[in-house]
Amino acid sequence: MLTVAFLYVVIMNIVGVMMMGIDKSRAKRHAWRIPEKTLFLISLLGGSVGSLAGMYLFRHKTKHMKFVIGMPLILLIQIVVLTYLYFKWRVAPYG
Repeated sequence: MLTVAFLYVVIMNIVGVMMMGIDKSRAKRHAWRIPEKTLFLISLLGGSVGSLAGMYLFRHKTKHMKFVIGMPLILLIQIVVLTYLYFKWRVAPYG
């Protein structure tokens, strides 16, 4: 089960980086763009590290406060939730 979850997160982060790169490429060509809500959805579904990395790798959406604040905030919330779940499930009860 842990392997499946890890694989899912890896795939979502790859998708996050790719989507930022694709959207940046389309922006340069004045082509149809990926909606911002889709970029945020990918981040929310586990691709926050990849989306954030893609933002700075491709220098995309780095001047939009919604992304500059939103993407790290999503990552921070995910870290807090995962840390909570880790300690809730991993700490063995005594007695």
